[in-house]
Amino acid sequence: MSTTTAAPDASARTGRLRTGFRSLLDAAVTPLSVDDLLDHFAPLRTGAATGLQGRIVSVHKETADAATLVIKPGRDWAGHIPGQYVRVGVDVDGVRLWRTYSLTHGPRRDGRISITVKAIPGGAVSQHLVRQARAGQMIQLAQAEGDFVLAPPVAGRRQKLLLVTAGSGITPVIGMLRNLYSRDEAAQEAARAAYDIVLVHSAMKRDEVIFGAELRAHAAAGRLRLIERHTDTDGLLTTADLEAEVPDLAERTAYACGPAGLLDALEAFYDERRLTLHTERFRPTVVDVDAEGGTLTFAGAAATTVETDGSVPILDAAESAGVLMPSGCRMGICMGCVLPMRSGAVRDLRTGELTVAVPGETHPDGVKIQTCISAAAGDCTLDH
Repeated sequence: MSTTTAAPDASARTGRLRTGFRSLLDAAVTPLSVDDLLDHFAPLRTGAATGLQGRIVSVHKETADAATLVIKPGRDWAGHIPGQYVRVGVDVDGVRLWRTYSLTHGPRRDGRISITVKAIPGGAVSQHLVRQARAGQMIQLAQAEGDFVLAPPVAGRRQKLLLVTAGSGITPVIGMLRNLYSRDEAAQEAARAAYDIVLVHSAMKRDEVIFGAELRAHAAAGRLRLIERHTDTDGLLTTADLEAEVPDLAERTAYACGPAGLLDALEAFYDERRLTLHTERFRPTVVDVDAEGGTLTFAGAAATTVETDGSVPILDAAESAGVLMPSGCRMGICMGCVLPMRSGAVRDLRTGELTVAVPGETHPDGVKIQTCISAAAGDCTLDH
């Protein structure tokens, strides 16, 4: 009787070699890790520890107060549908702030994305992106979201659309139009046959119409009917104006994006007539960057609220109040204390930098924070 000894499994041996090599590399760059170096030199790689990022490729002025940023997203970018929006995280004066911007192109062959930002008086992020952002700057990204998108055309039937926009509300709509009409001639002809589009756009002045030349070119080429209204000469757009300008509006699938006042009026108008209206609202974000301390609400099966000041780490404040917190810090296991913050702001006790989470602006799953080095800078809600 003979026995045969199996050769060591090749894949297991390879795995051990990789693990050992990785340990040697980590030891060589201590106190950093290989991931830290990769995040610095290859931040757009798949699975970056810093999360999904993008590099600004170019900044192009649209008007005196608006600019388009073309961005190369990291390899984890999952793509988007024209009309959707992306959450953008920008560091402004040591504070990471998140805002939501519509994507202003359909999927591009070069894989890049674009947003168009209008500088709002007193707006920290919009002013920074329009006035100070430069090619090469890194920003944080979330995946595309939103259902403000065109329904696919029905074969054999031309779909009648009414698009009502005001100010920067044109941004999701320009993404739709570019997706339809910025491709080859055959695709453009197919789009013209599939859609009958009326676009009503309002802006303060003619020279403040974002994408004005592009919209007028579409109208001149017969791709859509463009109705421009300039508040300085025509006054504010009303539903009576809309009825007069678009007498067949009841036959058109309607989409609207713009200031809250306009959308409120349109929603009441369409509800009264039992017509369908798709809307996209932009939400203002206000953050008190000088706040110190506040309440910590740990949402879960048994919600708990803890009072704390701005000098105590969230981990310590919670444990002192009897909250059982995840943590590996005291055993030398870093990142074991991370929790997602749904809303609020925290200050990094090492650097003073703020991290902010705003419902509807930041990622739906919250912003992950290290509770061992973060203190409350206002009232916070964390998943636990």
